[in-house]
Amino acid sequence: MKRNKKERQVSLKETIEQKPFITDEALANMYEVSIQTIRLDRMELNIPELRERIKSVATSTWNETVKALAIDDVIGGEIIDLELDQRAISIMDITADHVFTRNKIARGHHLFAQANSLAVAVINDDLALTANADIKFIRQVVEGERVIAKAKVIGMEINNRTVVEVHSHVDNEPVFTGVFEMFRSTQEKEGG
Repeated sequence: MKRNKKERQVSLKETIEQKPFITDEALANMYEVSIQTIRLDRMELNIPELRERIKSVATSTWNETVKALAIDDVIGGEIIDLELDQRAISIMDITADHVFTRNKIARGHHLFAQANSLAVAVINDDLALTANADIKFIRQVVEGERVIAKAKVIGMEINNRTVVEVHSHVDNEPVFTGVFEMFRSTQEKEGG
C-alpha cells in the first residue's frame, strides 16, 4: 500500500524495530518504492544499513555471553541470536568474495565455516574445538543469496563432548546440514 513519505517513514521505523534484520530490498517491496528510496528514508531516520544493525546487535551482547569464541574469530557469517548450550542463529550474505568466478557458486568451505563457527559459539565453555563433523551439502548456493544457519545442541556426552546440529537454509530451502561433535574443556554440570 502506497503511503506518503512521512507515513512511510513512521511505518518503516516500526518495521525495522520489530525486524532488525530485514533487507532494504524486502522493505522496498513491502512499501512499493525503490531500494534507493528506502536507503534515503533510513538515512533521514538515522537507521543504519542491515550489516551495521546486525553488528550492533551481535557486539552489544557478544562479550557478555560467548565464551569459546571472540567476535573477530567468527568466520562465514554474523551470529544474530545465541542461547549458550541451547541454540544459535547466524546470517551470511553470499558475495563475490564467497563464490567461484566462473559460475558464481559459493565455495563449500564458507558454508562449513558458518556452521562450524556457530557450533563453537553455542558452547558454554572457555574452550570449544571441533572433534568430528558429519556434513552434507544439499544444494548449491549462489552469489546474492542469504544463508541462515541455525544450530541446536542435541546432546551432552561423556568425555567433555557436546553434539551440535546445524541446518542452513536459503529462503527456507535446506542447503547444508551438519552434526558437529564439539570438545569442551570442562564437563557439563548435572542439571545445567
